[in-house]
Amino acid sequence: MPVYVYHCEECGFQFEQQQKFSDKPLKRCPECNKDSLHKVYTPVGVIYKGSGFYSTDHRSSSGANFPAKPKKEDKAESKEPVKSETEKTAKVKEKVD
Repeated sequence: MPVYVYHCEECGFQFEQQQKFSDKPLKRCPECNKDSLHKVYTPVGVIYKGSGFYSTDHRSSSGANFPAKPKKEDKAESKEPVKSETEKTAKVKEKVD
């Protein structure tokens, strides 16, 4: 079950509460008994573990150090141009004549 952080607007009390996803959010502060609680959204810490990750995998502090990769040519551009219908029909006409 996830742990949610709640903060009271009236008294400033902040606490964590383990709840189910289906549970309704708390509204009443356990310290001052006023209906002034709201959830505090905090970033989630992610730790990469396992054989697919290295301990040195992290974003560099200076930003992207690598130049942008050049665009690859489309496969259609690298092939020979397609012959037009007029060239095809001209060859067929030559064979028939």
